[in-house]
Amino acid sequence: MAYIRNLKMFIRVYELGGMSAAARDQRTSPAVASSRIADLEKHLGVRLFNRTTRALQPTENGKLFYEGAKRVLDAIEDAEAAIASTGTSPRGTIFVAAPLGIGRRFIAPAVPLFKDRYPQTDVRLRLSDRAIDVTAEGLDMTFHLGLLEDSNLKVRMIAECPRLLCASPDYIARRGMPEDAQALLRDKHDCLLLRFPGAREFRWTLQTPDGPRKFAVSGPFESDDGDVLTAWALDGRGIMMKPEFEIAEHLASGALMPVATASPPLPIQLACLAQHRRLRDPKVQLFTDFMVAHIKDQLARSTPAPAGPTG
Repeated sequence: MAYIRNLKMFIRVYELGGMSAAARDQRTSPAVASSRIADLEKHLGVRLFNRTTRALQPTENGKLFYEGAKRVLDAIEDAEAAIASTGTSPRGTIFVAAPLGIGRRFIAPAVPLFKDRYPQTDVRLRLSDRAIDVTAEGLDMTFHLGLLEDSNLKVRMIAECPRLLCASPDYIARRGMPEDAQALLRDKHDCLLLRFPGAREFRWTLQTPDGPRKFAVSGPFESDDGDVLTAWALDGRGIMMKPEFEIAEHLASGALMPVATASPPLPIQLACLAQHRRLRDPKVQLFTDFMVAHIKDQLARSTPAPAGPTG
């Protein structure tokens, strides 16, 4: 088992590019991570990484060993999954990521329900609105809310989610109601932007009579947390783009209202992404089926009923 742990640590150091990141990923200390790599190098009689004060780079031997080590661990995981499939109750840890909005509203509340049904499983849930690399971050699966791109991952569609531009009645009373995308730019409306470190520009893709177009919107506020944007919009600070299900209650109450309805955003896809081989694991299959059914049920319950203008 010690050798397998050393192999796992080596693979995560290789994929994440550092001892500290790999140690966090494996829930241990950098000292333990370094010790496991040293033990592996001693066993093999070669150096696997070149260490400098600034970087950790795999040697040629390290690159060669990575491919073989990955195949070994994949084979072990497949064998464990095959054994698990013969039992009556799945066991083990499931590593999952999800966007903040989906995670907080749908997945996190359902995790204890899954645990109640399958008590020998544990779930490690990571929430972030940033793009997640399932393979690099050692995840079994991730929930994706956005426009799907080509990838080598298995995609399981859950729903296509309409989006809209919205703002509070206070903001509209102060700044006026933009009818379309051109008005957003012409009247210099404050747009609330979901943006991550390193982003160079921000554009909203909106539908127009000439087809979808990108508009370079701007505003005084931005965040990498979609729920923060909602709080700002409710406070009358600007216009945001949101999936309807995330703000259904605010639309129904009239706290938020649709704007620029002549230029609606494109809908986005809610899907589950996983490595093909991970889906052969019974516990991952069960978790996926459980969560997909739960999310679909919750989405059906959150059909928005926007309130019209008052007065």
